[in-house]
Amino acid sequence: MPQPLDRIEIVTADITTLRVDAIVNAANESLLGGGGVDGAIHRAAGPELIEHCKTLGGCQTGLAMITPAFNLSKQGVQHIIHAVGPVWHGDESQKLGYTIEDTLLASCYHQSLTLATEHRCKSIAFPSISTGVYGFPKPRAAKIAFGHVLGFLDKHDLPEKVILCCFCDADAQIIQQAIDTREDWMMNRKRMG
Repeated sequence: MPQPLDRIEIVTADITTLRVDAIVNAANESLLGGGGVDGAIHRAAGPELIEHCKTLGGCQTGLAMITPAFNLSKQGVQHIIHAVGPVWHGDESQKLGYTIEDTLLASCYHQSLTLATEHRCKSIAFPSISTGVYGFPKPRAAKIAFGHVLGFLDKHDLPEKVILCCFCDADAQIIQQAIDTREDWMMNRKRMG
């Protein structure tokens, strides 16, 4: 099995075009669609997705629910995992991990990866949850996403591949910087013994 870091890939793409077992939807609590990634996934999956989501009764912030992929199954996607990220109301001067928004965002990644593992998904693609209209600071969100994905992969064989799917190259660079910062920190920690 490859090292956890080797199982993470950063791409700039439309998440609805990726060939993965599961894609994560940056959903709202109603699960009934919205703008941005949420709207794009609902459009690509077709009207059956919204009809199915109407039966679920919504989802709390920080949690995730799994549905069939409907029209996205034509390209091999088996599941859509709807993760409800937090709206940012925090204070960026607070240490990472010390706001309720940090905790809720971390939970979204953990819940999504757990559902993917339970459903035997070998590959999963995440958007940058909460960083659009919900206003979560992108560098902070990138550190949380990468840290929790890496930690999960360190303990689990599935998924074999996690794609962090970015809207643009600038967002991909923010995630790459989070990875590079973490690697530098790990190297310094090893040197110090």
